[in-house]
Amino acid sequence: MALTGTGCAALTGDTGTDELQQFLAALSSGDLAGAAALTTDPAAAQETLEANVLAMGFTPTLSAGTPDGDRRPDRDPVTVEITWDMGTAGDDEADNDEADGDEAGSDPAGGTPGTEGAARIVTTTGEARTTRVGEDWKVEWAPTILDTRLEPGGTLAFSEILDYDTSVLDRTGEPLLQWTPVTAVTLAPGAVESADAVAALVNPVVQTITGQTIREGMTEAGDQPYQIVALRPSDIDPIREQLAAVPGVSLPEQGQLIRTDRDLDSPALTGLPDAWTEALQEEGGWTAEIVNPDAEPIELGSAPVGQVDDLVSTLQISMQRAAQQAVDSSALGASIVAIQPSTGGILAVAQNSAADRQGPVSMQGRFPPGSTFKIVTTAAALEAGVVGPDEVVPCPASVTVSGRTIPNDDDFELGPVPLETAFARSCNTSQAVISDRLTPEAMKDTAAKFGLGVGFFAPGLGADTFTGSVPVTEQGPARVEAAIGQGEVLASPFGMAVMTASLANGGRMILPHVVDGMTGDANDAPEPLDPGVVDTLRRYMEQTVRSGTATAANSIPGLGGKTGTAEVGTGPAHGWFVGSTGDIALAVLIEGADSSGPAVSMAAGFLGAAGQPAPLARG
Repeated sequence: MALTGTGCAALTGDTGTDELQQFLAALSSGDLAGAAALTTDPAAAQETLEANVLAMGFTPTLSAGTPDGDRRPDRDPVTVEITWDMGTAGDDEADNDEADGDEAGSDPAGGTPGTEGAARIVTTTGEARTTRVGEDWKVEWAPTILDTRLEPGGTLAFSEILDYDTSVLDRTGEPLLQWTPVTAVTLAPGAVESADAVAALVNPVVQTITGQTIREGMTEAGDQPYQIVALRPSDIDPIREQLAAVPGVSLPEQGQLIRTDRDLDSPALTGLPDAWTEALQEEGGWTAEIVNPDAEPIELGSAPVGQVDDLVSTLQISMQRAAQQAVDSSALGASIVAIQPSTGGILAVAQNSAADRQGPVSMQGRFPPGSTFKIVTTAAALEAGVVGPDEVVPCPASVTVSGRTIPNDDDFELGPVPLETAFARSCNTSQAVISDRLTPEAMKDTAAKFGLGVGFFAPGLGADTFTGSVPVTEQGPARVEAAIGQGEVLASPFGMAVMTASLANGGRMILPHVVDGMTGDANDAPEPLDPGVVDTLRRYMEQTVRSGTATAANSIPGLGGKTGTAEVGTGPAHGWFVGSTGDIALAVLIEGADSSGPAVSMAAGFLGAAGQPAPLARG
């Protein structure tokens, strides 16, 4: 807000002018309590100022302006003009409960209505007076300081108007998320004894809700009502009367962007409402009003809402269901992430209930990638020229390099073999020897070319995604361990899918995203891999599926991949598979599988059911 007080600065004598200017200065700095303290009724002033600033949605920035004539604040009301600047469309978060999507009005700011960058500015005109209270001058408190039309109990109000008819579709055009009327099952702060009764009614709909989870949520909510769950009409109607009869329960109606299929769940869906809100805000309308009790609102300014086309997600519901079915077949924590290499669009992200207990590990987990990281190590060696694509390398049962003894799985040995064979058979000892010739930064820098260790930012992707971390390693045991995806090397299934998709994208790092047209950015822009290295790695990975450690997936046409078994302390090792075929790249992790075999089989099952990505529908 920019505030202009008139009729103050040119005055002489003791009329409370200085105190009025101090009041305006306190408002200018956003010190509402300080401003209120300069009035005749500090408690009422602070309450009203805070309520109005909250209703307008912004912290005030005010400045006192030029005087108008010689009006004395102790004798005549002094005009106070307040310009409320609510920023531009998209600057703030929408209040989904305040807009119905079909209001319209004028654009007093002169901007283009309903478009990104249009200013949202209104001006109110109030009056202020000063009076003596004992030996001190005070500003006479009245709500009319903010606007002469503001009555007791009234308030200023700003609302965004958004196009809630906008849906989120999957890549085929099938509805994925839609704005739907829901009922919020809410429990009053003092009604903790009702937790078990509420849980008994809603648990058949949402199995994760128990009396204990409700009590825990109420503890976190403190003295605020606790919203337990929002239920769609088909779920709430059969139990509405029973819930309403439980002491402390309220059932307010509201709108919410929800999944069209409640059984379709994925960490990739959690950020889509934010992307949807961002898109709506860019075309958002607004209205600012004076709302007095028992009276029609007085409009201060408005702009009409613009129409927003349905958002098209890169996700494909059929692929998501296939991925979920695949991970649900395992009793161990399992995750699948699938990405379209040609675009960077995320196709599916699934994890089972055992993985869910750890959080969204498919997108944020930190796991040693094991031998799948040999894609990076081999690429680094090929690009550095320390090994040739057809070079014969040793593959003994074990080897000691830089003080670290590295064995092959089950101590197999191949003797001297082409690098392609050593890669396809996942020979740890060959990789250990190769890594000893690399520079300290080689693996870290090469990993970044695949997007591993890079941070990505895109609407709907979520701010907490993690691709991986690869250390700079001096010659010694740490480098040898890193070369086979152990030691300090960590990655998520998302990161390994990004790596594999970038390789399938001709060695150019993809920009992963989940909404068409909202590609986003990365915190690094590495040069692409050498085309010759890309071709060599693809040949090696195809050989891995044809005759190496991933033959269980050789029924998938054109599939190339790499297996990995990653040691984790004293427990069973994690099993990995990463690969690509056509225009789909994926990473599969099964925690504690003690072998890559189950991950290979899971990948084959998913790819066989999923097929290739459908063309993107255009909203």
